[in-house]
Amino acid sequence: MAKFVHSMIRVLDEARSVAFYDRAFGLEVAERLDFDEFTLIYLSNPESSFELELTVNKAQTEPYAPGTGYGHAAFVVEDVDAEHARFQDLGLAPRKLVDLTHQGQVKARFFFVQDPDGYMIEVIGRGGRFG
Repeated sequence: MAKFVHSMIRVLDEARSVAFYDRAFGLEVAERLDFDEFTLIYLSNPESSFELELTVNKAQTEPYAPGTGYGHAAFVVEDVDAEHARFQDLGLAPRKLVDLTHQGQVKARFFFVQDPDGYMIEVIGRGGRFG
């Protein structure tokens, strides 16, 4: 059995990305490792042991293109409607709230938001398989 411990994305501006993930999801720097050519920043919160690793390549000056292979990361929240309103108040430009229905049943209520580097993030209301 393997334990899934983190997912990594490349970001252009460390401060901007750390601030976004803190404001949006309460992720704080768990560890920061500075190397000559790059910096690794591990973000986490008490909700999960899973971490988001931000990689800042010091020579990179142009924004990264997320590419066609990346889909999205997802966070589960207690009250998705309240979080959507909070994101709006913070100026994070969340997309509209959506109810995902299957065979007449709501399976999930969610919205998407884009981080400063263009990565899509899904914010899902707690319940069902996302309990």
